[in-house]
Amino acid sequence: MKSEPPVALVLAGLTLGAVALAAGGDTETFMPRGGRTLLIEALGPGPSVGALRPVLTAKKTEAEWAIFAAERAPKANERERATLAAYLAVNMPASAAAKGDAQAMLNALPRDGRDLAWHQCQYCHSLFTSHLTQQRDAQGWRNMFQSPFHRELKMTPQQREEFSRYSALNMPMKADDVPAELRF
Repeated sequence: MKSEPPVALVLAGLTLGAVALAAGGDTETFMPRGGRTLLIEALGPGPSVGALRPVLTAKKTEAEWAIFAAERAPKANERERATLAAYLAVNMPASAAAKGDAQAMLNALPRDGRDLAWHQCQYCHSLFTSHLTQQRDAQGWRNMFQSPFHRELKMTPQQREEFSRYSALNMPMKADDVPAELRF
């Protein structure tokens, strides 16, 4: 029998979203950038279809993507390059994103771990206590999806892996780095 989250938890999640939006738009930017964002930055402003397609259709190991990240994102720190390489290893090739004009391709990139955390976790509980302050390795985050209430999440295995890899590389955050209105 599938159970729905308690109404109070859903309302808390919706309230958090409203507070975050009122605080100033793209509020998840306090979180470490995810692989999608890092990829777009690495490709530079206005990438062409010719520059995008080889990346979006490539199947490489994480070590091979790490070389790409080092070459294309030299100003990124080590954690950001690792986040980018993990994102690419989990999500490429992204054949669906390799169609259309360059903007359509960018819009069709798979969500990264930051996007997934921001849009999935807050429906049932505080992002601060459930995600941002947790320290786990990738397997620890994968194991989290085995709990009864997390098994019900509408996330693909690829999205769960992306979330796990991003979270292992970027969490925990320091409490002071999280906006005060989101610390509960």
